[in-house]
Amino acid sequence: MRTVRSALFPALAAFALALPQAAQAQLASGLAGSIGSTVGPDGALYVAESAAGRIARIDPMTGAVSTFAEGLPATLPGIPLGGAVDVAFHGGTAYALVTMVGPDLGGSDVVGIYRIDATGNHEPIADIGRFTIANPSPTDWFIPTGVQYAMEPWRGGFLVTDGHHNRVLIVTLDGEVSEFRSFDNIVPTGLEVLGKTVYMARMGETPHPAQEGQVVAFGPKSASERLVASGAPMLVDVERGRGQTMFALSQGTWNGDFPGSPASPDTGSLVRVNGDGSFSTVADGLSLPSSFEIIGNTAYVVTLLGEVWAIDDIAGPSFGKAH
Repeated sequence: MRTVRSALFPALAAFALALPQAAQAQLASGLAGSIGSTVGPDGALYVAESAAGRIARIDPMTGAVSTFAEGLPATLPGIPLGGAVDVAFHGGTAYALVTMVGPDLGGSDVVGIYRIDATGNHEPIADIGRFTIANPSPTDWFIPTGVQYAMEPWRGGFLVTDGHHNRVLIVTLDGEVSEFRSFDNIVPTGLEVLGKTVYMARMGETPHPAQEGQVVAFGPKSASERLVASGAPMLVDVERGRGQTMFALSQGTWNGDFPGSPASPDTGSLVRVNGDGSFSTVADGLSLPSSFEIIGNTAYVVTLLGEVWAIDDIAGPSFGKAH
């Protein structure tokens, strides 16, 4: 079996590298501080608009944008990030992840997870900021409540990444917060869950070199993380595609302004995980991408510029469209 795998992986890598880049088309624009996203039970895209404290619903076929929920905490004045940064559904109910709005940064709102009911009303159900202040990371940090980036449904609650305190938290629907896994200074970002396995994107330490842009995998009882793929700078998300395919989103080359600042415009890319642990580029020239979702064989990429781009035919014939 090892001989088959060793022969197969280079063949898959060569096949992926030979694929032409996928077509890109703008689906929507005009969003305010768009960061995290998810696919709802109705098949629509839901995007967190952090600057507006709002969750947008986007029809993936037409690009029509409507407001799903509003009045959530928004980005604080003078702070480059924060507010409602991600959205996810659990049991048909929507939840928003809110960060960097607490008293430590001059705000007055709860840093944590907010439940959104069918009418769009919301309330905090978990105070992640309070937990983080009481249980700080041993890594270097300067924001006591942390910088939470993404959340993913996990059993009776959610997994949440904190890219500042370098860990993944587990948060129950009853509001209990605990540490799921801690790391060195690797800047964990996006999450994907498949069964008992958690896949996590990481940026790596400043200045975020490409070799530290990695997708790693671990489970609740794993002694260490397993490297899935590496070689793309400032990875911000990871998603499973059709069949056995997996993709990651690179924001691009760090702009060098200050720790925590984004990549330079037009340097981002959507990449595919190869069997040999490398990445192949599916689409490049993306400007400040922040998250993505896959529906069928199309990737929907959200950017910090308030845009959503559709990238079609992301997997080749053997793993994507049937012929």
